[in-house]
Amino acid sequence: MGLNANLPGGCDGPDGTAPRPMRADAQRNRARILDAAEVVFAAEGIEVPVDVIAEKAGVGVGTLYRHFPTKEKLCESILLDRFAALTLDARALAGAEDPASAFFGFLEHIVAEGAAKRDLIAAVMGAGVEFDLEVAGVKDELRDAVGVLLQRAQAVGAVRPDVTAAMVVSLVGATCQAAAHTDVTPACDLLGIVCDGLRPQGAA
Repeated sequence: MGLNANLPGGCDGPDGTAPRPMRADAQRNRARILDAAEVVFAAEGIEVPVDVIAEKAGVGVGTLYRHFPTKEKLCESILLDRFAALTLDARALAGAEDPASAFFGFLEHIVAEGAAKRDLIAAVMGAGVEFDLEVAGVKDELRDAVGVLLQRAQAVGAVRPDVTAAMVVSLVGATCQAAAHTDVTPACDLLGIVCDGLRPQGAA
């Protein structure tokens, strides 16, 4: 799992060169940590203590820290995959015959992911976590992919012309965050209101 699954912490060495590949047992431990973190973050959010993740992975806290010096680095490794996967999903819709359905359908996809995986909400919102340049770059790629869908939807008059991709990502992130803090209104209902606001006045 992860774009840098075979590298310790997913980083270059101190001199800028690629580190040596990990032993097989170290790779297995790292994969177990990432898998456990995926489950725990999805269920409890990124605020969960790392010892909970280590216990679920069946490793010691020291082993976890050898692979990921901070919880932020662990979260980043997961988010690299998340953003990369969402970006690929968005790019796959770039040539859709119905630009409006592609755009609004992708927003529904992001909200569904956010509802199932709570750490994605914080990532999209950029709340409380400082990302390195690699994660920031992948996040920018997602925004750009959303921008392509947005521009195509705007070209056919399905979305207001004053809307930007950054606005869309922020609105969807806020929708996920709001839904996560209330049991009254489902995320899909909130997104419906947001989408109505994105459409030109008088649009169906």
